[in-house]
Amino acid sequence: MFVAIEGVDFAGKSAQIIELKKIYKEAAFTREPGGTEVGEKIRDIALGGKMGALCRMFLFLADRAEHAERVLAANEGKLIVSDRSLISGVAYAWDYAPKEDLKALNLLAARQIVPDLAILLELNAQTLQTRMARQKPDEIEKQGADALLAIQERLKDAAELLNVPLVPIDAVLPIEKITENIKELIDDYGA
Repeated sequence: MFVAIEGVDFAGKSAQIIELKKIYKEAAFTREPGGTEVGEKIRDIALGGKMGALCRMFLFLADRAEHAERVLAANEGKLIVSDRSLISGVAYAWDYAPKEDLKALNLLAARQIVPDLAILLELNAQTLQTRMARQKPDEIEKQGADALLAIQERLKDAAELLNVPLVPIDAVLPIEKITENIKELIDDYGA
């Protein structure tokens, strides 16, 4: 079973991955971008430098291709929990290419491997702005809270386009409650 934890930056995805590792000790945990050695280099380039949106999208597609081969296909049959997936790839590039092209490119890069379940950690504007003020933003985060909230909505559209079931969870809840909700969803889906 492949589970993607989706959400914009500051939603608490990394904190949930830490908690889920304590519960699902035999699972494969990963992230996009950056779940492989090559992916870490691509992540640094894509998030650390100024570049055009299409350039960044193609860097993320290269990461996705490497990730699909080295992590997703290599762990077939196991529980895989990923901090993001091709859903984010489609959502973040939503305004830069036709939707069907985004779908086709991301499915190609992902070797047609899509999450069995996506969980969206959903933020409200006030919480997002508060969390954003706590750290230095990367190139995507510099677009601001309104842009990230728009991406959050597009994550829902992207999951629908890719035909992946997506369940939203309020990211303002206490970490423990979010983890409990995620565990219940994973267990219900048959992990």
